[in-house]
Amino acid sequence: MRVRKPYVVAERGSHRFVWLGLDEAEAERGVLTNQYMVIDSDEAMLLDPGGHYVFERVYRNVTSFVDPSRVRAVFFTHQDPDVVGSLVLVHEFFPNARIYVSKLWTRFLPHLGVSSDLDIVEVPDEGGEIPLGGSSLLAIPAHFLHSPGNFTLYDPLTKVLFSGDIGAAVFPKGVWYLFAEDFDKHAELMRPFHERYLACREALEAWLSIVERLDIEVIAPQHGAIMVGDSARRFLEWLRSLNKFGIDVVREVARRWTSS
Repeated sequence: MRVRKPYVVAERGSHRFVWLGLDEAEAERGVLTNQYMVIDSDEAMLLDPGGHYVFERVYRNVTSFVDPSRVRAVFFTHQDPDVVGSLVLVHEFFPNARIYVSKLWTRFLPHLGVSSDLDIVEVPDEGGEIPLGGSSLLAIPAHFLHSPGNFTLYDPLTKVLFSGDIGAAVFPKGVWYLFAEDFDKHAELMRPFHERYLACREALEAWLSIVERLDIEVIAPQHGAIMVGDSARRFLEWLRSLNKFGIDVVREVARRWTSS
């Protein structure tokens, strides 16, 4: 098992999009997750900081770039435990951070044990701009892909799309890589997740109709590998090529009960 150091995925001047490293031993405790940070000048935003057991690694790598007091925002794509599970620690160690999360999930956050003084910004269904330093990032609605209150985040300066669970892949034991250099091979690792977790084609088409208008050079998911350039373009095409997924699976399961 290896510990992977943080990596600056893209940058423009003092504006950087950073992957926050990985300890491959984390795979023994749960599905591997990617955490990211956007830095603009001297302010930082954490993206999906993850569950409780990865927080020590996340904190160590964040503070190798910025002082904890300069973490001004935390963006949650949705409500899964591998996304929000470390919220109590995030609030304790990054006390100046505002929490950006879908308005659907704010009333559930107290169940994580957080105090009432949490600074929460409810992201409306239509998304919108989130300020960071002298820049702004775009919260793009991705509802029902897979969560009913789900967002992706686009950084116009670095042209990186943080796609959350869209683009997720689960590596088999003993396999890991940061960038999807062989897209066809990597697509087979993405297929099972997308066929099960994406709700329906209508939701997928709604999201694609937005992101295909953006100038995207990098797609960075919460699980699996980062897709750059041609791989990012091919990923969006691959999504359109999916045949049966989400509700189609439910129909097949129901058919087993109703057919005679």
